[in-house]
Amino acid sequence: MNKQDLVKAVANDAGLSRASAEQAVDSVFESITSSLAGGGEARLVGFGTFSVVNRKATEGRNPRTGEKIQIKASKQPKFKAGKSLKDSVNN
Repeated sequence: MNKQDLVKAVANDAGLSRASAEQAVDSVFESITSSLAGGGEARLVGFGTFSVVNRKATEGRNPRTGEKIQIKASKQPKFKAGKSLKDSVNN
């Protein structure tokens, strides 16, 4: 499922126009993104939790040359599935 498929499904399920459904989907994505960017998390009970984890700086290797390179520390978004989502997938 891509974003347009999601918009179409939301429009059909909620009885909205495609434009309204797209605006709603974009709003959800923007809200989750801004929460994570602010250092928080987005907890959707039953679905899952979006959070940010800190990744340490590490040393890696260039696969072509074998040369050692430094990989900078960074923040990465993380998603942990909730129980209801896990149960739905496993049934």
